[in-house]
Amino acid sequence: MEKLDPISFEILKNSLISIAEEMGVVLRKSSFSPNIKERRDYSCALFNTSGQLIAQAEHIPVHLGAMPYSVQAVMKEFEDDLVEGDDIILNDPYRGGTHLPDITMVSPIFFKKKLVGFTVNRAHHSDVGGVAPGSMSALSRDVNQEGVRIPPVKLWAEGKPNRQILDFVLSNVRTPDERLGDLRAQRAANLVGAKRLGELLRKSSVSTVEKGMDQLIDYSEELMLKKIRELPRKSSTAVDYLDDDGFGTTDIPVMVKVTINRQSIAFDFSGSAKQVQGPLNAVYSVTLSAVYYVVRCVTDPSIPANAGCFKPIQIKAQSGTIVNAEPPAPVAGGNVETSTRIVDVTLKAFSSIIPERVCAACQGTMNNVTIGGVDPRTGQYFTYYETIAGGFGGRYSKDGVDGIHSHMTNTLNTPVEALESAYPLRVRRCELVRGSGGRGRFRGGLGIKRETELLAERSTISLMGERQRRGPWGLLGGMSGSPGAYGIVRGNRVTGLASKTTLTANNGDVLTVTTPGGGGYGAPGRRTKEKIGQDRADRKV
Repeated sequence: MEKLDPISFEILKNSLISIAEEMGVVLRKSSFSPNIKERRDYSCALFNTSGQLIAQAEHIPVHLGAMPYSVQAVMKEFEDDLVEGDDIILNDPYRGGTHLPDITMVSPIFFKKKLVGFTVNRAHHSDVGGVAPGSMSALSRDVNQEGVRIPPVKLWAEGKPNRQILDFVLSNVRTPDERLGDLRAQRAANLVGAKRLGELLRKSSVSTVEKGMDQLIDYSEELMLKKIRELPRKSSTAVDYLDDDGFGTTDIPVMVKVTINRQSIAFDFSGSAKQVQGPLNAVYSVTLSAVYYVVRCVTDPSIPANAGCFKPIQIKAQSGTIVNAEPPAPVAGGNVETSTRIVDVTLKAFSSIIPERVCAACQGTMNNVTIGGVDPRTGQYFTYYETIAGGFGGRYSKDGVDGIHSHMTNTLNTPVEALESAYPLRVRRCELVRGSGGRGRFRGGLGIKRETELLAERSTISLMGERQRRGPWGLLGGMSGSPGAYGIVRGNRVTGLASKTTLTANNGDVLTVTTPGGGGYGAPGRRTKEKIGQDRADRKV
């Protein structure tokens, strides 16, 4: 295949990436819910006509590795029944989704009546039905209790809304107006992506752009192979544990063997637990996303993330396990909690091979909080969802980062002003937890303590977190970070809460969430006097 010249190729590569980035801006600015607008819990990408990832914005890692499976599900479902103006949605975890709140929209792009690719985005909706507000119940026993399960369906067909499907979806959620606004924002993002790709095709030609797309995939594969060949050809096995599934099963192992070959890296998850009764089960696409993320971290994150980047990656995960669940297993926490533990254990395995490229364990949980009820200010139902930041692990030459979202979540904190404006909630305290980072030559980052007062009667709180039985591990002699803890304050009484629970709260109750600190890196005795002095000063603040 004749290649584009270097300058033309570089222009095309960055043009495609910028399209995905602009899609993200449109989705964020036109969305209704704070979870998308403020926390930026969404991802956008471009795919070619074969369903291969071409370009993505640097959004949410757990979304992006799974998106190709959603595109393939759409192509299988509709085959030649795609026309201009179609917008297909799906959220089924067993057809390329992650968990039910993540709704994917796939839109075919046509240029001069020829299919030239797909614009795709995935956004976390703060409610899609199910047994608990926010659709993130920690006590679900099967996927059907977690919300409405949507197979690939045309929500817009030839540019016209499918009223029957739209009414069906909106009738099964608690906040239909917000859901409709966010779905329209997703469509707007894909329309802008299609428009920008059309402009690029008019500047060049279909053949030139398609040639450049193929070249971009080959380019990423070549760069990844080069980085793999620079790694030592070794194997390493590691195991880490999830606290519990919410139904009495504790210390759930996630095990991986990493083998670096000359032309590939193999990951074998044999020895991981069978799928569990609670919602910690991860579907295969989530496991892929976690592994792809780690590979990019330990090789070169600047390699353009597309189908070529992941070709040298081989993953074995036995069906029916916590890393490759079968239906109807509940999966809400597999996407947020188990994906994080897969990252932890995979980095732990790499730490025996390339310790200078691996950090100690980060907080190891997303601390999922969902609250729903009736807003006394409007009389309307509200659903609030957020993940809460914690400590980042110490690194080869740096301390960990305090109070940050790490690894598989790349979201932001909801600004207090936005949260209190949108919901009947009041944030009474949000502060770093001094001393929560694991000691080490480079200490772990600090966790966060947040107190949120409820201002509505009979609201439902659902919590799903991890790293409360044991703190995030340190590396090379570093100490573990402090574990997390949840609680509820009613009057003068403080009651501890399980890491997976659903409860009813009333006006004046205060939810407390303390997140884990990151693990330390290196022996504490090797920490410099200057750093020790700073630690002491910080503890006095």
